[in-house]
Amino acid sequence: MGRLGYEPSIMRPSTKNLEEATTSPPAPHPELRYRRIVLKLSGEALSGAQGGFGIEPDTLRSTAAELAEVYQLGVQVGIVVGGGNIFRGLKGASAGMDRAQSDYMGMLATVINALALQDALEKAGVPTRVQTAIEIRQLAEPYIRRRAIRHFEKGRFVIFAGGTGNPYFSTDTAAALRAMEIHAEALFKATKVEGVYDRDPVRYPDASMYSSMTFDRFISERIGVMDSTAATLCRDNGLHIRVFKLTTRGNIKRVVFGENIGTIIEG
Repeated sequence: MGRLGYEPSIMRPSTKNLEEATTSPPAPHPELRYRRIVLKLSGEALSGAQGGFGIEPDTLRSTAAELAEVYQLGVQVGIVVGGGNIFRGLKGASAGMDRAQSDYMGMLATVINALALQDALEKAGVPTRVQTAIEIRQLAEPYIRRRAIRHFEKGRFVIFAGGTGNPYFSTDTAAALRAMEIHAEALFKATKVEGVYDRDPVRYPDASMYSSMTFDRFISERIGVMDSTAATLCRDNGLHIRVFKLTTRGNIKRVVFGENIGTIIEG
């Protein structure tokens, strides 16, 4: 008889062992164009409104439901979520705060969004881990590249929170950096508009959308949909970016199958 009166043969497996035994990633769909991606979501995408504040539960659930469909296709997904719906570092700095202090507050806002998204994804049946660039061990794992890749191999989504862990860098740059580190095949940026336009489509109804453009043009024209540091990092490492509208149902599935929606930035 084992310690504490238990027979070793009938002892319950540990939670860790049970999880290892039950985690079985879905088989990849044969028509997938991309097997491993990084998806960049703005904080505003979770608020359900342009410039909105907080997290809208219905928007959170619908986003998680669509990502659950992508999970069933066997796609390995890393997610970087912004924090602008809670606190935006640049806005704090413009109001007189120290820039570094303000940016750290913005990083913590991304952790709140990541935890909310993790909860919604797991309720939708997607095993998910949150890794943070700033250690908050009671809430999430610290970011470790090899551990993140192992999570993908075991069929888990990974949400990368806390930006790069450094002030003065945006979550766009964090998304580009994580995409390089985990060897993602593409960086997808889900936004409120259909793609990249020649001018602001909200202010100018006659604005024209590009179906594709080069990195050099994107950077030289200072296109506001993604910062130039992130774009330069992708250009220098040969990783293309696709910008598309999040709120159109099914768009995430379409892009992983390689459909030509939104704007592709490459070359």
